[in-house]
Amino acid sequence: MSELDVRGLQPPEPFENIMRALPALPVGATLRVLIHREPFPLYAELQNMGYVWQTSALPDGHFAILIRRAK
Repeated sequence: MSELDVRGLQPPEPFENIMRALPALPVGATLRVLIHREPFPLYAELQNMGYVWQTSALPDGHFAILIRRAK
């Protein structure tokens, strides 16, 4: 599993960093993104690109998003 920490970055940097990381994600692999707020605009883009995701709220108020290619 790869991890990308974009907490604290100003928009649009978190979105841009995630979009740059996705093409390098091997088939079957998961990208774990740590982010300081829930990125609702990202979800539509992930769906359009054929990815699935699971978002979890962390105890510190941040979010973890697990992203992988849909089968």
